[in-house]
Amino acid sequence: MIAENISSDTPLAQAYRMERRMLGWNTPDDYMSYVDPYWKSFEAPNPYAHYMLGFLYIILTICSLIGNGVVVWIFTTTKSLRTPSNMLVVTLAIFDFIQMFKTPVFIVNSFNEGPIFGKLGCQIYGVLGAYGGVGSSATNAAIAFDRYRAIANPMDGKLSKKTVLCIILFIWLYATPWALMPFFEVWGRFVPEGYLTTCTFDYLTDTQETRLFVGAIFFFAFCIPFSVLVFFYSKIVGKVRHHEKVLQDQAKKMNVTSLRSNKDHNETSAEVRIAKVAISLSIFFVLSWGPYAVIALTAAFGDRTILTPFSSMIPACTCKTSCCISPWIYAINHPRYRLELQKRMPWFCVHEPEPETATQKSLETTSTATE
Repeated sequence: MIAENISSDTPLAQAYRMERRMLGWNTPDDYMSYVDPYWKSFEAPNPYAHYMLGFLYIILTICSLIGNGVVVWIFTTTKSLRTPSNMLVVTLAIFDFIQMFKTPVFIVNSFNEGPIFGKLGCQIYGVLGAYGGVGSSATNAAIAFDRYRAIANPMDGKLSKKTVLCIILFIWLYATPWALMPFFEVWGRFVPEGYLTTCTFDYLTDTQETRLFVGAIFFFAFCIPFSVLVFFYSKIVGKVRHHEKVLQDQAKKMNVTSLRSNKDHNETSAEVRIAKVAISLSIFFVLSWGPYAVIALTAAFGDRTILTPFSSMIPACTCKTSCCISPWIYAINHPRYRLELQKRMPWFCVHEPEPETATQKSLETTSTATE
């Protein structure tokens, strides 16, 4: 109503139009072709929305780099933790690192209220995001497989160092096509999304090629790893329940409380704890990347009109939050990690009791045997 009463030639009208800027108002001209017309139909958000997101990402980046840095440091410098299984844990932390290395691009864009690095900045952001996301999902699947092998066949089921190295190489090769194909625009491409301060694969272009790419990356980067997680963790739960039932039935027949020795109890508890760690990390992965899957599938195959720049920024925040939270799951569930963290960084206020000498020796023997 106010705008209708303002002459289009007055300074007040010009100021009013400037306040109602549309998304893409400060995007470089040579980069506008990568901004989907759908986003250009929205008004630019309040500058303070950009600043708040930029400040949030600064906090998330610091927390993630510290958390994942401590994980890599302790797991690689502690002899009892340098096992083949924990090589996968370190790999997962490295993929979290990669995920956060792209945040400086977003932070600078946020305080600029739009993209400042053009196509190259967007491509770097997209490649790091693809490696971090697809690599994390594949690593979580590998951890589930390793935990199942260790629990189902504790004597000789644990993976060797050579096998784990091959799995890690496969994970990198598995993630590479989904990072490099959009980078070189062989299939798909990386484009700005939402507030135009983040980049992801193109899910808005209304072509059959785009829909095929969205469906393919959803299947290979989300569905397959998630199916592997569900399969092996359900096997773990079933195996543990069956084993416990057999022990309880046998103990009743012998009129004893338990058939476990202290050593067997400690080793089995350690395996189950590690499985809980992996399950927790997988849940965080689903919660962080699930929103991206919903947004992309809705844009490619559903009613894209329900999408807004704000809603598309939520997945970008959830996946970064997961990179901050996942390292601390180790401190909660891994006793030897907590013990090392307490020794090296006592100001973290981690209170893990020293294990008994016999138990400690048995754990060290077990760790050495798996190296």
